[in-house]
Formats: sequence, C-alpha cells, structure tokens
Amino acid sequence: MLDRVLAHVDERFDATVERLKYLVRIPSCSFPGFDHAQVEASAVDTVAWLSASGFPDVRIARLPGVLPYVIAKDHRAGPGKPTLLLYAHHDVQPPLREALWRTPVFEPTEIDGRLYARGAADDKAGIAVHCASAAAWNAVAGAPPINLTVLIEGEEEIGSPHFAEFLRAHRADLAADCLVIADLGNYDTGLPSLTTSLRGLVGVEVELRALKAPLHSGIWGGTVPDPTLGLCRLLATLVDSDGRIAIPGLYDDVRPPTAAEIAAWKRLPYHPDHFARISGLAVGRGPDDPVELHARVWRQPALSVNCFQAGVRGQTGNVIMDAAWARVGIRIVPDMLPERIRALLEAHLRRHAPPDMELTITGKSEGGPWATEPDHPAFAAASRALERGYGVAPVLIGCGASIPFVGEMTAALGGIPALLMGIEDPQCGAHAENESLHLGDFRKAIRAQAALFAEIGAALTTG
Repeated sequence: MLDRVLAHVDERFDATVERLKYLVRIPSCSFPGFDHAQVEASAVDTVAWLSASGFPDVRIARLPGVLPYVIAKDHRAGPGKPTLLLYAHHDVQPPLREALWRTPVFEPTEIDGRLYARGAADDKAGIAVHCASAAAWNAVAGAPPINLTVLIEGEEEIGSPHFAEFLRAHRADLAADCLVIADLGNYDTGLPSLTTSLRGLVGVEVELRALKAPLHSGIWGGTVPDPTLGLCRLLATLVDSDGRIAIPGLYDDVRPPTAAEIAAWKRLPYHPDHFARISGLAVGRGPDDPVELHARVWRQPALSVNCFQAGVRGQTGNVIMDAAWARVGIRIVPDMLPERIRALLEAHLRRHAPPDMELTITGKSEGGPWATEPDHPAFAAASRALERGYGVAPVLIGCGASIPFVGEMTAALGGIPALLMGIEDPQCGAHAENESLHLGDFRKAIRAQAALFAEIGAALTTG
C-alpha cells in the first residue's frame, strides 16, 4: 500500500507545486502595518486546500481580534488508532528590502530546481506537505491509516503572541498522541534531519535620546552629546573582542554539550568552506572544528543587533541626530530562563548608558528554549519514514532558531513527543531576501510524511 501512496505523491507532484504557488501568491504578512486582509485570505485558501485534500472537518478558528488559525480533522481511522497533530503556519515575514529580490516577492518563480518567493519555504511548504501527504492516502486507500488533526497558525512570524490563549481555548480539538511541526530545516540539502533542541529568544528595543531635535553638526558639533555615538559605545559593551557576550552572569546556566552530542556533531558533513558559501560570509570561512561550530549555534547563547537607526540612509545631512535606536536580540539555550536574561540585559544597558542621555528600553519578545531526548518510539518511526522519503538515513540536530510555543504545547497536550521536521535547507534564505524552496527536497518531504503516517500507525497503535 505504501508503495502506491508514494507513487501517487510523485504522480501529483507537479500539481502540488502549482497549488503551492497559488497559496504563496497571497502576501499574508502578519506584521503590523501590513494588510491583514491578506492573512484572512490566506486562511480561507488554506481551508480550501485542506478540504480538497480530503479532510472532512475543516474550519477557521478564531480568538477575538486575533489573526486566523485553521483546524482540520480526519479521525476516520477511529479510536483504536493514534492521532497525529500536524502544525504549520500560513503567515509570512515581510519582504525586507524588495530591491534586493531577484524575482517578484510574491510571484513564485522556478529557477534551477528552486521555487523563489516569500513564504515558499517558510512555511507554506509545510502546509503543502500536510495537504499532499493526506491527499495521497485518501486517493489510494480512501483514508489515512491514522487519525490526523492539522493546526495552521496565522501569527507565528510575530512571535505567536496569542498561542497560549488559543491552546487553552481549543485544547480538546488538539488532543493527540504525537506532534509534527513542519517549520524546521534539514542540516543540508538532501539530508533529512530531526531537530531535538531549539534556542529561545529575548528581544528588546533600545533608544538613547540627547536632544529635542537634530542639530547642525558644524555649529553644534563638540558641544552637545551625540546619541548615535553613545548608542554605538553602549552596544559595544555587550560583547568582548571575540564576540562573546560580556553581560555578567549570563552564562551561569549554560551547560556544556554531552559526550554523545559531541560525537554526533563530529559525524555531520560539515566543511568550513561550505559554511562560508551558504552563509554568504564576505571575508574568511567558518570554524575548522565542527564541535565548536555546532556548540556555538545549538548550545551557546548569541547576541545580535538586528537593526540600528539614527537618520535615514541617503536622506540625512551633516547633523547630530536627536536620538538613536536599535533592536537587540539574545538567543538563549536550554536551562536559561528568558525573564532572567532580560533582567540581566536591561541591568547591563542601564549600568553602561551615557549619563547625559535618556535611555528607554522596551521589551519586544521573550520565549524560552526547548529540548527533548529522542527515546520515544515516535522518533524511531520518524527516522524510518525520513529514510524512506529521502533515500538516506536522517541525522539528529539542534536548531539555533526559536519556536516559543513548542514546550508549552507539548506539556499542555500531556507531554506528547514532538517531531520537529521541515523542508528548509541552509540555502533557502528564510526571513531574508530571495527566499526559496528546494523542489527536490519538497518532493522527498511529502513522501517522508506519507510514510510517517504508516510508521506512526505501526509504532503507536495499542491493543
């Protein structure tokens, strides 16, 4: 039976790509200032696709004043079979700098085996995987071999601010034996991966203000404080000369990697030149030691200045600006508490702020890290399914990114295992300009999830 299901995935793959393009053309950016009617339209089209894929119960689910979620159910397998909860999100990031896109932002374009458009990989391809894998089982067998529930979120890219409330309101709808989150990536193109850890995120906005209005730099320079220079000096105190975070006490709860983790990292196909190429390093290459590299991104905190603004590029003359602003983010690892890290960050900024300027700190995001041990039978089932879909054995990896609700969601659902998989590869450019989806891996991901339904059915069915 599974051979026929996978053959159907292949036969319908071109049609699946075209259907994905239709969804991607909807510019469903959830950020403030964008047209949220497009997020509504994306939810409506997601409902249509899930319904066409054979889900008998599909609906938009709402909280008052919140961007739309979608819930779909197919529980025809019955109470004797396990239930798999499939997650993805239909909202997308802003285009960023549109002038740097090589193709129209929301017009999907195929180039050299990749599909370019905002949302093509992150995460409308995840929706497509859920739809296409279910559709294949419906076409060949009449129904999936297990019970399926699908949850498609509409505000993931703005930090899932209402997810906990939504989970409480719809807890009964989402009951499951295992969770699949299709919003992660593979270690490399063609190499399937299961993610077992995520970093958390603490983000703040920092403003230094010294003047009521900008002043002529020739007339006033040297006599009044410069908030742009002040903010540069303040931000520089956050790290040492090697880029290591210099906030006292921040590393107190960071645990070293285990011997098993180190051994696994040494087996990954890492090369510093490849790292430099896919990351786009302007100078140099990645660390020679794979353990050092993977510890940095999976087991160490990292601080970034995401944005800095004083004047307007190309439109600012010879002035001393009145204020300067920056967004600062710290990625945190398991055992680090976000509220503690935010307190340490704010205390450091206040301690080092120039005394002749006004400092304002605004909290923008706060989410905890997550980690799991891959010892539940669902992980072995997922490994077999990924190998069937991709043709090679998967690897276990961490992820430096954040999905704040994973731990909260699994706990609320009774401690169920979470399988973090996805379609992104290191070249996909998620969140950046020229985001793209590798179509070869997209096909393999659909095949793998179709196989996962059978494997979960065999591994988790009792009685």
